[in-house]
Amino acid sequence: MKTKPSILVVNDDGITATGIKALIEVMSEIGNVTVVAPDGPQSGMGHAIAIGKPLRFDKVNLYPPIEMYKCSGTPVDCVKLAVNKVFKGKKPDLCVSGINHGLNNSINVIYSGTMSAAVEGAIEKIPSIGFSMDDFAQDADFSHCKKYIKQITEQVLANGLPEGTLLNVNFPKGDQIKGIKICRQANAKWAEDFDERQDPYRRPYYWLTGVFENYDKGEDTDVWALDHGYASVVPVQFDLTAHHAIQILNTWDFTGDVDQPKKTAGADGANLG
Repeated sequence: MKTKPSILVVNDDGITATGIKALIEVMSEIGNVTVVAPDGPQSGMGHAIAIGKPLRFDKVNLYPPIEMYKCSGTPVDCVKLAVNKVFKGKKPDLCVSGINHGLNNSINVIYSGTMSAAVEGAIEKIPSIGFSMDDFAQDADFSHCKKYIKQITEQVLANGLPEGTLLNVNFPKGDQIKGIKICRQANAKWAEDFDERQDPYRRPYYWLTGVFENYDKGEDTDVWALDHGYASVVPVQFDLTAHHAIQILNTWDFTGDVDQPKKTAGADGANLG
C-alpha cells in the first residue's frame, strides 16, 4: 500500500483564517496534513524572522483530527519551527502556503508572508507552493479554487520541481475560472502614497495607500492571466543573482586608485575628514 505524502500547511493570515481551512480540506484529500501557522495575521511580513525575542509554539485542536500548532512568530518562523521541532529534521514531502486572502502576483511576491513561507520551504529543499486568491474578505469563498489546487499539488508531487524553484499560484475572484496559465511575473509595481491623518492629540499618523500600476503589456504574465479569468502559475526562485549583469560588471575596472576625500587640518593640527 502506497504511503500518503506528508504535507506541511502554513499561511500568513493566521491559523483561524478561512483560506487556510480551505487549503487544509484539499490537502487532507491528498496526504497526511500538519499545520503550523501564525497565531494572528502576519500579512506583508516578507521573509522576516523573529530575532531577539522568544517564540511561543502551542498545539491546538481547531480541526480535529488534523495536527495543528499556532506560533507567535512570522510565516517563515512557522516553517523553521515545523522542520526543526515537529518533523524533527525528517522533512515533509510538500509545503503549501495559503490560501492567501488577496493576490500575490507580480511585485507582491516580494512583500508576501504567504510566499516567503513557501520560499523557506524551498530553501529547506521541500517542494513548495504558495496559493493566493483575489479576495480580501474574511469570509471569502475559496471553493472554486479547490479542484485547481488539487491538480497543481498532485502534479508537483508526481513530477517534483527543479531545485531552488517553487510555484506562485494566484486565482481570480469569482467562480468562472477558465483554466491554468503558466506565466512569468509581470513588470508592475505599487505607486504608493501615505494618507496623513491626526489622532485625538493632533499628532500625525499615516495609512499606506496606493494604486497598482502594470507596465507590462505581455500576454504571458500573471497579471494578464488573472485579468482574463485564468489562474496564474509562476515558477519562482530564491537565487536573487542578476546573472545577466555579471558579464557587464566584469568589464568594470577595479584596479585603479579610488579617489579619497581630501583631509582638512584642524586647529590642533589633527587631520579631519
